[in-house]
Amino acid sequence: MRNSLFIATLSISILLVSNCKVYSKKLSNVERFTTLPSWGLIKTKKDTIKKNIKTMKFNTGIITDKLNESKKFYFEVLDFGVVFENEFYLLMHSPNHQAEISFLLPNHPTQQPIFQKAYKQGMYITIEVDDVDAFYKKLKEKGVAITIDIRNEPWGDRHFAITDPNGVGIDIVTYSQPEIEKK
Repeated sequence: MRNSLFIATLSISILLVSNCKVYSKKLSNVERFTTLPSWGLIKTKKDTIKKNIKTMKFNTGIITDKLNESKKFYFEVLDFGVVFENEFYLLMHSPNHQAEISFLLPNHPTQQPIFQKAYKQGMYITIEVDDVDAFYKKLKEKGVAITIDIRNEPWGDRHFAITDPNGVGIDIVTYSQPEIEKK
């Protein structure tokens, strides 16, 4: 996701994900340049915007044989709720219903080959919270193992990390303005 640029519909809303930060800037003039912290200039053009895209929803899916462990972890540790589940698939939502994550049993006969192999490694999930310190305290009180202790980063993040039953790192963060930009 880093350094990805997503452009959406008529108001020409720009989302830039870089250094684990999301910046949104509405432009009234599509040919106007805009400057975002530490990325320089971005120029948008009308001919690159797909006007027929109104909404895009992102859902992460993990192929795993640990459906029950995943359900328990996301429900008890992160307060996720169940949207749907059956014997081979589980769909869960975040507490505010803004995001979803799904889990699928590997090698299930109803699934196409691309969705057969179990997850091995190479992904992480970032969950942004309003108060990372309060969330950290809550998880410590629940006895959740902390993989990376809470800390501040020079680019403005205050975060810590935990690991789900599938080995997926979960970075829990509150974004703030970097110290350099506050001066």
